[in-house]
Amino acid sequence: MFKKLFGFGKKKEETKVEEVVSDVEKEEVKEDDERFLENLESEKENTKDEAKADEVVVEEEIAVETKSEEESDECEEVNVVLDEEGVSIFEETVAEVEEKVAEEEAVEDLIDVVEEIESIEEASDAIVETQVLEEANEGREKPAAKKEGLFARLKRGLTKAKQGITDRIDEVLKSYTSVDDELFEDLEEVLITADVGVNTTMQIIDDLNDRVRSKKITDPMAVREELKEIVEEILSKGNSKLDVEPSPAIIIMVGVNGVGKTTTIGKLALRYKSEGKKVMLAAADTFRAAATEQLDIWAKRTNTEIVKHHEGADPGAVVFDAIKAAKARKTDVLICDTAGRLHNKANLMNELGKIFKIIDKEFPEAKKEVLLVVDATTGQNAVVQAKSFKEVADITGIVLTKLDGTAKGGVVLAVKSEVDVPVKLIGVGEKAEDLQDFDAREFTAALFGN
Repeated sequence: MFKKLFGFGKKKEETKVEEVVSDVEKEEVKEDDERFLENLESEKENTKDEAKADEVVVEEEIAVETKSEEESDECEEVNVVLDEEGVSIFEETVAEVEEKVAEEEAVEDLIDVVEEIESIEEASDAIVETQVLEEANEGREKPAAKKEGLFARLKRGLTKAKQGITDRIDEVLKSYTSVDDELFEDLEEVLITADVGVNTTMQIIDDLNDRVRSKKITDPMAVREELKEIVEEILSKGNSKLDVEPSPAIIIMVGVNGVGKTTTIGKLALRYKSEGKKVMLAAADTFRAAATEQLDIWAKRTNTEIVKHHEGADPGAVVFDAIKAAKARKTDVLICDTAGRLHNKANLMNELGKIFKIIDKEFPEAKKEVLLVVDATTGQNAVVQAKSFKEVADITGIVLTKLDGTAKGGVVLAVKSEVDVPVKLIGVGEKAEDLQDFDAREFTAALFGN
């Protein structure tokens, strides 16, 4: 009882309790240890995971850096390619520029050459002008020498025409021992094939037949002299002198394109300037491409003033301005180029009619020549052109160009006879002196070789 009251009897129980407590504590410690170990393991796992994550991040960063480096390398390669292309383009551009510069230099060189040629031509023309002026001032003997020179040029220029007409006539005459109808038939064939024209040929043969019969000619070679006289008589009809005296004078040039109209104007300008006259040109052929430019070249070559408008301008306006300028500058000879379109006679008639009205109103005091330029090498077509222009213009004379280039010089007879307009100028060569005043006697003599 006393042990129970004072506790002496509880020692074993207490001991057991303590043991239990101790066991509990041990369990708790064990559990704590286990939890610690678990936490430690968990931390290890977490650490491993974090390490792996860090490795992944590092790998990703390395991959990004590697990709950036690769992209950078690719960019550098692209830049290199672009640089190479840029260099190539630059080199091509430089080459093109150099080529263009070379072309421009070549053009400049060509222009220099042309200018030198023009300077030489101008100097040559100046020498010709000086020689002509000197010969004109030295007395009567020099003009005679000049005339002989012109006749020699005429004979040379008519070489082909002589071969095509009179040489063939001589062959026919030499083949006969008497004069009969067959002789006249052969002569007729020669004249027709030499572009004398059917009507003019029949007129010549009829006249020749009458003369032979009236004079009782029996020698075929004597027929030649009669034929020569007939030709000279036909060509001598009408006034063949180009009249520009006294000044002022105006020359209106008409004719289709390509017959040598502009060249004829240039040669006339040079002739009159060599005579000491003041000359002016009017570029009234405003519809043909480059017509004004061509005339401008001749104006520069001959050192002659020119009045011109833009392409397509009114021809009448050009002539009007040219007349005003010629009056103001006291020009001796005004030479007007005009359009030569025969495809529409109504328009051509209107244009020329307007020009003539302006001239009659604004320049009535001037001597007026209307010259039709025709190409001798076109044969009977030259006759057709002359007839057509005569219908639309009051032609005062004919300029027959390129006679040196044809063996059918009989077109001179056809034009003179069938158109009934005098031939005033003929072209027998390229030089300025080869544009000659037409002289029937000299022409006939040169044609028949006398």
